[in-house]
This record gives sequence, C-alpha cells and structure tokens, in this order.
Amino acid sequence: MFQSPEYSSTLSLKLSEVLEDVGVNEEVVMKRRRVFMLKENIQTVTWRSLCDNSTTYYFGSQSEGTTTEGLHSDTDLLHVNYNSNVIQDWSEWKQNKRNLLMIQDENVTPGYCFLQLVRSDESLFETIIPNEYFIGDSKGRVLLKNTILNGLHEDAERHGPSNVLPEKEGYSSIDIVFGEPCYSVPQSALHSLDRQSIGRWPTSEMIRYAFSNGCFVVGASSKISTYPELEWRISTSLGERCYMFNLNIAKLHCYVLLKIILKSFLTPERESALSSLMCKTIVLHCIQNTDRFIWKKNNIFTCLTYCLLELQSYIQNENCPHFIIPENNLMAGQFSAEEKLDILWKISDIIQSDGRCLLRIRIDDIGNRLKVKFQTDRVIPDGMLTPRLINENITSLLFMNLAQTISSCQLRILYFLQEKQLNLKQCILKLANYSVHGSRLEQLASQCLVPFLYSTLGSIMVSSNIRQNTAIQYQALKLFSLGLNSDETSGRLKLASMLYCVGDMDWIEWSSF
Repeated sequence: MFQSPEYSSTLSLKLSEVLEDVGVNEEVVMKRRRVFMLKENIQTVTWRSLCDNSTTYYFGSQSEGTTTEGLHSDTDLLHVNYNSNVIQDWSEWKQNKRNLLMIQDENVTPGYCFLQLVRSDESLFETIIPNEYFIGDSKGRVLLKNTILNGLHEDAERHGPSNVLPEKEGYSSIDIVFGEPCYSVPQSALHSLDRQSIGRWPTSEMIRYAFSNGCFVVGASSKISTYPELEWRISTSLGERCYMFNLNIAKLHCYVLLKIILKSFLTPERESALSSLMCKTIVLHCIQNTDRFIWKKNNIFTCLTYCLLELQSYIQNENCPHFIIPENNLMAGQFSAEEKLDILWKISDIIQSDGRCLLRIRIDDIGNRLKVKFQTDRVIPDGMLTPRLINENITSLLFMNLAQTISSCQLRILYFLQEKQLNLKQCILKLANYSVHGSRLEQLASQCLVPFLYSTLGSIMVSSNIRQNTAIQYQALKLFSLGLNSDETSGRLKLASMLYCVGDMDWIEWSSF
C-alpha cells in the first residue's frame, strides 16, 4: 500500500504539474476569484441603485477557483434581502424590519433552525398568521415555511435550497439560493473556537473575520427532518469562503483532486450521495489536524491519501461534522446501507492502488496527462489541449461571463426604470456615489455600469429635443461623451445616430472622443 518517499514525492510533483496545466494554478485561481468578486459587486450595486436592499454573493468552486473545465461545476449564487433580520436574542431586534427569531430546540436537526415571526413595531412575538407562508404550531408560535422560496425564479427548478437554472452553451448551470441574514453566528459554531489545531490553522485572525460576518439561513431541511417544510439550514458560507481563500495552492490541489476522484469513481451517477461540501469539509479538517509543513506540492499524494482515509472513516461512522458547526452531520440520511458498502469498497480500492487509479481518470484528461509527465519526451498527443490554450479558454469564458453580468444588470436597470417609474438620474447618482465613496470593487463595479447609463440618458434627452424640434442641449452631448467607452461600439453608435439625426456630419469636432 505504501510506496517509498521518492515515489510519493515524484508522483506528487507530477500531479501538481498536471493540475496547473488544466487551470488549477495561482494565476487562474486568482483570475476566477477577481471576476466573481467583481460580479458580486456589480449585481449588488445594481440592486442598491434601484432602492432594493439586497446583496448578491457567489460561493462554491467557481468563485473559489477550485474547479476545472472538466468538472463542470455549478455557479452558486446567494441572494440576500437585508429587509429581513434573523435574530438569536432580543438585543438584535430591529424596528421596521421583518424580524425572525432563530429557534434551535429538540425538534430541529443540528445545523438547522425554525424561524419564528416577531413583530416589526415592538419586540414581541407575532400571534397572527399573516399569510399562507406562515403556520402556527402547537406552542402558539408563528413559523415561516421554507416553501416561500418555491418558484421565486420563473425559469428555475427547485432543488433543496436552490432554484436551478439549467446549463447553457458557454455557461455552467446556476444554483440561485435566496437567504435571510443573521448578524451573529449560532452558539454551536462558537464552540469550534476552542478546538485545538495541530496545524495552527485556521489562524485566530481568520476565525475572527469568519465569525464577524454572521451567517445566513436558507430554505432547506435536513434529509432526516421531521418537519421538512419548516426547517431552515444555517449557512456559514462567508466564513467557509474566508478559509478557502487562505489555502495555499498545494491544499487547493488536494481538494480539487479529491473532487475529481469523487466524480470519477465514487459517485459518477449519483452526485448527491457525496457532495463537494463534504470534500471541502474533509480537507479543512485534515489541514487543521496535521502539521502545516506537510501541505506542499511534493507531498500532495500523501495528503490526498490522508484525506481519503478520513473520508473512509466518516462514511464508516456515517458522520461528517460540518467544519464550523460540528453538530451538523453532513452525511445524515445521504446514502443507504448498500451504497455505503459500495462506496467503502471503492475508496479502499483507490487507496490500495497507490496512485495507479489516477491514470484511469478521464476528467480533463488527467490520467493521460499524468502518463505524459512520466515520459521522457513529454510530447502532448494530438487532441489534448496545451496548458496555454486551456488558460486562454478559461480566461475568455470568464470575461464572457463578466460581460453577460454587466449586460444583464444594465437591462435590469432599464426594466425597473420603465416598470417602477424610477428616476434614471437618481439611479446614476447612486451608482456614481459608489465610484467615489465605495470600496475598490464597488468603484470598479460602478465604472462598469455608469458610462452605459450616461449614454442612455443622453439618448433620452436628444430624442426629446428631436421630437420637439429644439436645439440639442449641451448637457446631452456631454452625457454622450461620458458614455462613449461604455463598450466597444454602442456608445459611439449612439453618438453617430444622434449626429446623423441632427444633420451634423462634422466628425472632426468629435475626434477627441
């Protein structure tokens, strides 16, 4: 089962090379993170400019940079409405908001909660059931049902907490989750602060940051829940993202390899039995419980084996404790006794293969790429993409994804302005305020949207002038100049159309634009 240190080190380094070739390298990882963090801010400042107190978050493999093209990872989007307020004690109650008390008692699965409605005008429990989304229980509590989230997105299908938009050409499928904010973390999560860490990870700074962001509750019940319509899952995604963003490339390689093995050998047809979250949780536990010096590129195979042994132990005990809320067993009700034996047998086979099973991996041509690394000439066979081409493909898809987000946000603004009769000037002022007083990413997000709105407002003003047969206002021309760089062509085409309509074909005056 165990090979020499030299074999393990050689295999580890070649595995690391293969993963970097298929896009799990520091450059691409950071590129993915920057794009998705910018998308977050573009969508959030859009909502805020439309007087909607919502925030968009991207979580999961795409935003962490822990995926490859062959894994076909979903895009996980969390939409949070901050007009709601989930509280754990009365000191967190806020006036004129929909306050919901988090209840964790003997009837609720650990890691989940009920949400009891609290009055918005004073800190007292609500006794009247306001609509069909609430229900009264035997204790007189008015509880919010998670079915309130059914059909929130007309093109999506509900799966657990997610409204799933199907995959389109060039884009992964999108899991849209609607969540409620809680500004503190559950008491069960606070107990994890006292855990001893052999690897001195996570650091106290990471824990402090992770816990300072509170948590969310999302509409999903446990597989073993007695009250499936009433349970809400407690999500610590912001804390988990903080931990993932602080992993070095060797740790990320180990996590991605574990996911690839899971998809290739363990659950090729039933992905829900073992999830990416379980893989992430196992890797985080292993990092915490081992010396930090072992997590290096020349030791990836040993780290991977350790993670597989840990996974084997969790499945044997049917208990995978959530990293931040250990009482939450991620494997509760996930597989039958037959599935358990089958997965355990497969894991044992993988471990005993001493890495030979890796040569059979088809995802991203991992197996064939590994064989090439062991050859002297290292000639890439015909049909196998070069690392440079893979990098270019990933980059182009990321920028297409970003462009699509900018375009959809611009259309959303125009739609809301028309439907809700909102003022375009006020919308522009709100966005422009972010470009001055916002964070670095908020400033960049604003700069992606404002030029387009400038040229749109200019078009509206010029159309009004032409219709009324009056002179074009200087302010409209100024707006066109500010919007010329909204994209490659549309800003200039709008200006050209306006000049043509007023009969001004003197382009020299506009050459400075």
